[in-house]
Amino acid sequence: MKWKSIYLLLCVAGAILPYWQFIPWLMVHGLDLRRLIEDLFANRISAFFAIDVIISTVVVFVFLGSQRARLGAYWWLPAAALLTVGVSLGLPLLLYLLED
Repeated sequence: MKWKSIYLLLCVAGAILPYWQFIPWLMVHGLDLRRLIEDLFANRISAFFAIDVIISTVVVFVFLGSQRARLGAYWWLPAAALLTVGVSLGLPLLLYLLED
């Protein structure tokens, strides 16, 4: 299997799996950002994962900035993926677009 195909499969998983958990929470609580932050940092282990993902998102944005010229007109796709889903979609999409 080629890398481009692997990255595409990871994009699909990275889009579906996080929303598989988020949509039921959203249906119960609505767009309650205060509750979202409280639940996200409810204990040390969830805070550990939240901070890890936040830092990873910043790293991907920095890398995306360094690759913007190489991506051309498609540079905004990984940025949109990072903001709407997260690193689980944004990073494999960026790698997919960079793959020759």
